[in-house]
Amino acid sequence: MSHKKMVISFPDGSKKSYLKGNTLEDVAQSISPSLKKKSVIGRVNGILYDMQRPINSNAEIELFPLNSPEGLEVMRHTATHIMAQAVKRLFGRVNLGAGPVVENGFYYDIDTDQSISKDDLSKIEKEMNNIVAENLLIRRELISRDEAESIFSNDHLKLELLKKIPPEEDVSIYKQGEFIDLCRGPHLPSTKFLKAFSLTNISGAYWLGNSDNEMLQRIYGVAFPSEKELNEYFYFLEEAKKRDHRKLGKQLELFMFSDEAPGMPFYLSNGQVIRNELEAFLRSLQESFNYKEVKTPLMMNQRLWEQSGHWNHYKDNMYFSEVDQQHFALKPMNCPGHMLIFKDRLRSYRDLPIRMAEFGQVHRHEFSGALNGLLRVRSFCQDDAHIFVTPNQIEEEITSALRLIDDVYRTFGFNYEIELSTRPEKSMGDTRLWDQAEGALKNVLEKLGYDFRLNEGDGAFYGPKIDIHIKDALNRSHQCATVQLDFQMPEKFDLEYINEHNEKVRPVVIHRAVFGSIDRFLGILIEHYGGAFPTWLAPIQVKVLPVSNEVHKEYSDQVMNRLKQEGIRVEKDSREEKLGYKIRGAQINKTPFILVLGDKEVEKGYVNVRSYGNKATKEMELGEFVTGIKQSIANKGLLDINNIQVHL
Repeated sequence: MSHKKMVISFPDGSKKSYLKGNTLEDVAQSISPSLKKKSVIGRVNGILYDMQRPINSNAEIELFPLNSPEGLEVMRHTATHIMAQAVKRLFGRVNLGAGPVVENGFYYDIDTDQSISKDDLSKIEKEMNNIVAENLLIRRELISRDEAESIFSNDHLKLELLKKIPPEEDVSIYKQGEFIDLCRGPHLPSTKFLKAFSLTNISGAYWLGNSDNEMLQRIYGVAFPSEKELNEYFYFLEEAKKRDHRKLGKQLELFMFSDEAPGMPFYLSNGQVIRNELEAFLRSLQESFNYKEVKTPLMMNQRLWEQSGHWNHYKDNMYFSEVDQQHFALKPMNCPGHMLIFKDRLRSYRDLPIRMAEFGQVHRHEFSGALNGLLRVRSFCQDDAHIFVTPNQIEEEITSALRLIDDVYRTFGFNYEIELSTRPEKSMGDTRLWDQAEGALKNVLEKLGYDFRLNEGDGAFYGPKIDIHIKDALNRSHQCATVQLDFQMPEKFDLEYINEHNEKVRPVVIHRAVFGSIDRFLGILIEHYGGAFPTWLAPIQVKVLPVSNEVHKEYSDQVMNRLKQEGIRVEKDSREEKLGYKIRGAQINKTPFILVLGDKEVEKGYVNVRSYGNKATKEMELGEFVTGIKQSIANKGLLDINNIQVHL
């Protein structure tokens, strides 16, 4: 009877014998009823299986609940079928195109005689809820191609998809109640497992994305394991909309774009203040880490880019010019310029490490459809640094670079994750050097106690790298900082230094960026803070509001002059408007502090202080306020006007 048995291996290494033909549901039930209840999908020998799909040979299995990544993807796939079933019930003749899973949700392209509007989405949702309540079992069946052609004989879209299934592949259908769909699966055990969903939009879409094909109607939806997560998603969307850096950039007069320079930002005075503060902050920090700042030309000869290898990788994204019958290119990055500076004279091992930093403007051509405010532009400033080291200095300098990055991100309140990317398939250089470089990066991360994930094969073609992914206030991930090891650029530029044995040898280069692109980093900061910048970054740090422009002019001018003398960015609102209107204006502009000056303040030499987002006010002696705000600015913190405490 042993030929009727199979061995199932579990993730913990244990094994158990089952009858061939048992399903994942049977296996889960044999372990515990609670495991069966919470498991909605499984993996069998690396392939996702429905819970009711038979297993007919020895297998390694995993079981997943609804809130796992696997469970979520399958739930959203099942949501497409439930939506399609609802549409068929409501709109009669319906042909079904494709219904894939997308981030957070799903869509289905459909062909029907009736035009479905946004107003119909609530009606479709209601019918979907009915289908969920009916708790219809979802069953997979393998059928022949002839059977499939017969079942879908009236649906030309499904027949076209059927033709695309390779001859060696099985043809499978899924049934739930009266609904049948051509589908590879897998799916949830029944419709009741679809917990929380919402239909969000409807639009037109060409069949299979080809504009030569017919136009279909595409219905979008989102789905989550619980109503709480669904509500959090919509809250996130609303917050993201409010924080959109393009909207806030216009509202706060930070930057603009023009058709005369597509994808190249113009910084208005408020935005330039923030950029200057960001540069000054990093410049000061780099000086404390013994970096030397340089500046390289915006445009250099084409042969330089051919020598560096950028020509082969970036020429389609570069801007060119011809001068004196020579071809030049606007630089897409700063590395080659720094190589030329290093090579300008012969260096000794005693000179190393050389830490070379630049706030360098670079240009890269992006397709117009890819442009996205400050997050994707054609001209931007990179906070590039290149550290030239001996092999023995690699770990120490990477440690130093990571500490500098940590100082910066802690200042902005960013949490971050670290990724170590190793040798790609198409790489340059000696395998031994790659192993040494990867080992050095790994050693540093482990010594510093960092958790990191390994991203096999995703390093740069010239060396492995550490990428830092920051998490903003909405928990979105942005890759900004990077530390990369490079053995190839010194080779391409024939860089040398004299070692302790009086021999000419190659240095190793560490590429390092913190903001990455200052422009993109500013876009991220705008959304992270919702435009309400901490005091040290705010374009206007204090708004002075005299209750009466005439009566309180002299004192308000005194306050203004004192604040300006202390280096505080201050403006006075002298409009002939009601005080409440001026306060609202300052709040809309997200000014960190508002000083209201009336009779009482003039008499006492005080200021009435209101901080952004706080209705409470406090009377303070002007000198006390100045001391507190200067301390806050110096420490990159926030001033608590109630007790003059600085919070880092």
